[in-house]
Amino acid sequence: MDKTYTKNQQLRPLFDALVQYSNSNVVPFDVPGHKIGNGNHKYFKDVVGEQIFKMDINSMKEMDNLSNPEGIIKEAEDLAADLFQSDNAFFLVNGSTSGVQNMILASVSEGDKIIIPRNIHKSAINALVLSGATPVYIYPEINHEIGISYVSSIKETIRVINENPDAKAILLLNPTYYGFANDLKQIIDYAHKMGLIVLVDESHGTHFYLHSEFPTPSMSIGADLATISVHKTGGSLTQSSILLHNNGRISVNKVRSVINLSQSSSASYLLLSSLDMARYNLATNKSLIENVLELSKYARISIDRIKGINVVHTISNPNSESHYHDISKLLLDIKHLGKTGFELYDILKKEYNIQIEFGETFCILAIISVGDTKDSINSLITALQDLSDRFYQETLQESVQNNLLPSEIKMTPRQAFFNETQYIDIEQSVGKISGDQIMIYPPGIPLLLPGEVVTQNIITEYKRLLQYGTKTVGSIKSNTIKIKVVKEELSWKKHTQKTGQKM
Repeated sequence: MDKTYTKNQQLRPLFDALVQYSNSNVVPFDVPGHKIGNGNHKYFKDVVGEQIFKMDINSMKEMDNLSNPEGIIKEAEDLAADLFQSDNAFFLVNGSTSGVQNMILASVSEGDKIIIPRNIHKSAINALVLSGATPVYIYPEINHEIGISYVSSIKETIRVINENPDAKAILLLNPTYYGFANDLKQIIDYAHKMGLIVLVDESHGTHFYLHSEFPTPSMSIGADLATISVHKTGGSLTQSSILLHNNGRISVNKVRSVINLSQSSSASYLLLSSLDMARYNLATNKSLIENVLELSKYARISIDRIKGINVVHTISNPNSESHYHDISKLLLDIKHLGKTGFELYDILKKEYNIQIEFGETFCILAIISVGDTKDSINSLITALQDLSDRFYQETLQESVQNNLLPSEIKMTPRQAFFNETQYIDIEQSVGKISGDQIMIYPPGIPLLLPGEVVTQNIITEYKRLLQYGTKTVGSIKSNTIKIKVVKEELSWKKHTQKTGQKM
């Protein structure tokens, strides 16, 4: 898809300046202390190369400063804003975790209501702890066949907006972790009409801005803030992301101030320059995205022919409003293989040397991006065919409920997190208020949130997931499973009476 840019996307201001500085033979008497690699072990330098240490520098006059960019960093950010169809762009060196948190902190304060998907990443919940905002959760549509969540429907989202006229902001997903999206423009337009600031977690949607065959990117249709993980699908180094901003409802100065509250004052130039280079690569090499689309279509057609493995193309419910799916997300229904996705995740790694993104009970996810080739796709197809030959069975595994189980909210995440808490046996926790998040990681979508009441259904689901050897966060596992709960609800009620804080 051809695009017209207002800036010269052939430029690489930050990366080229960094290369020039690294080749200048400067004698350093500043930090970092390894002094262009002289202080590092020879084995380290032999493995990663010497140039990386020469490019690992600190902020200085000619290299600009991320906290207040006026030179090459500002030029690089402006080029990124041009590519990603926004008024402003802010480079981030703490991943999209910081981007999501910065969006929320720039939009709401203590006591403000924010409408938020219940299948949001943990970073958003952490932002609620930091901000003190009151969440109003929207529950997504569910695929009960394989136990995963889609986006929240337009109808449900509008209902929640109408029922909360005092809400200040809304956070949307584009797409979900599994690659699903809906008609975002309809929601954005309605939210703005109702006076809401619109934030979008677009961590898995960097490539949406580069071709019309992907779901519509949020900044092009009026979102106020969006966070993109360029490292996930755009080719930059891990932990490098961009916060995109459109002028109007939140000032650019406020966004910069919020970012500077927590972003490192010693930002890695390796991460920053990788963002500049990834932007340049995406803007000037059109074949990259065309290749992603071609490989995605080839993989889907090939895998759909494999007995017992079905590519999840669209939502199965014809009445659903989750219309769109990112073609580069290979979400595979594996119920006929007689193995869970957790088991196949391990088998693919140990026996085929293939690393997929994640495994769930009845599905696995493989991501195709700018770094893939026909050979890498064929290796996956071959492995999946072999798994089918080995494990296919006619009888389907029993379905299980999705693990996004509704629960009563007794406190805001901030109130629960900062209240006095204790770890207790999970079997004694029913009816208690959770003091922390419990989740399976990845994807990092919480099963239980701070401030929610622990239910027997949630405990049963958590224990079921633990049986598969999943990586869990938020509990202590020894002889028994212990989770963090609010110690005494009455103590918090006394505290709120004294401070005047409200739920």
